[in-house]
Amino acid sequence: MSSFKTLDDLGEVTGKVALVRVDLNLPMQEGRASDVTRVEAAMPTILELADKGAKVLLLAHFGRPKGQRHSTMSTSMVQGDIERVLDREIMFIPEVMGPVVEQSVGILSNGDIGLLDNIRFWPGEEANDPEFAKGIAAHGDFYVNDAFSAAHRAHASTEGLARLLPAYAGRAMEAELKALDAALGSPEQPVASVVGGAKVSTKLDVLENLVGKVQHLIIGGGMANTFLAARGVNVGKSLCEHDLTGTANRIMDHADHAGCTVHLPYDVVVAKEFAANPASLRTCNVHEVAEDEMILDVGPLAVQALGDVLKTCRTLVWNGPMGAFETEPFDTATVALAKTAAALTQDGSLISVAGGGDTVAALAHAGVKDDFTFVSTAGGAFLEWMEGKELPGVAALTK
Repeated sequence: MSSFKTLDDLGEVTGKVALVRVDLNLPMQEGRASDVTRVEAAMPTILELADKGAKVLLLAHFGRPKGQRHSTMSTSMVQGDIERVLDREIMFIPEVMGPVVEQSVGILSNGDIGLLDNIRFWPGEEANDPEFAKGIAAHGDFYVNDAFSAAHRAHASTEGLARLLPAYAGRAMEAELKALDAALGSPEQPVASVVGGAKVSTKLDVLENLVGKVQHLIIGGGMANTFLAARGVNVGKSLCEHDLTGTANRIMDHADHAGCTVHLPYDVVVAKEFAANPASLRTCNVHEVAEDEMILDVGPLAVQALGDVLKTCRTLVWNGPMGAFETEPFDTATVALAKTAAALTQDGSLISVAGGGDTVAALAHAGVKDDFTFVSTAGGAFLEWMEGKELPGVAALTK
């Protein structure tokens, strides 16, 4: 893994201004955040810097204002939520550079925290405008990136500032990068990867990258139907991208040459309609799916076999559910396999790293989110990392 500086590399920071990029893009309900996980993730970095006497200026985006000011997208909307989590008063600053920021920094005492307005109110953010970045950098002594979720964007606040000021990874970023390196950078082998979800088309780059890096590729969800169809299986009226069966075959050929075993379900849970506990629900061999049936989950025999595969592995990377987990009983395979992975992790025999919105929700539903080695809440950035792409916000931090 490329080396990067962390907060441990900081010297004396008393009185210095820390520009800290965090993820405060919180889901809102009735004027209040319905989930403050992202603030909780950034809290260790913010408080560590403040407690060491730095003046902390928080940089973040909120929504998609596309370079225009919108009162409902001001970061002031989440100021109260941040104060509740940090148990500190923070100063809201309605700009990101210029005299107002300069004056505010003068008012802040050592150890105080300021919240700058939505960085995306300015077109220079998403354009990664060097002059815009310089304007922000003029107020800081050093830069800390603690927003892995935005690291796949080459924006002024994620990449530009890191080129202008001494740059460090915050505690959440540090934990994420170490976990990801343990999962695919320099993992303990054998490595298994679970990739689920609805469509192959959304995860082509992920699959093509993984078959060259893991020993076992477990494919679930609607994606598995496309691979089954590529193998000549009649999947009935299941969700399936029939136009991508050639691509699926190419990926399986690549896997064969790379020594990667692709695991597809051989028994499945089917129904004639997609509804909770339908009357037509049954479990069958994949070769017994009727024309008017759809595959909605992986069957129990396959799940047991996949659990046995995980028992032979040292590392697991998971992205996407095994079935239509939002609707019972099509959550059964996801829950069962997640519990197996969690138990192996707790036993110390497996390093398990998971990420992606559906995945986090599925692991929480299974009650095992806290039992995995690391669960990333970064959606797009996690996916691009699984695709093997360089993340600009991470690359800018490397020494």
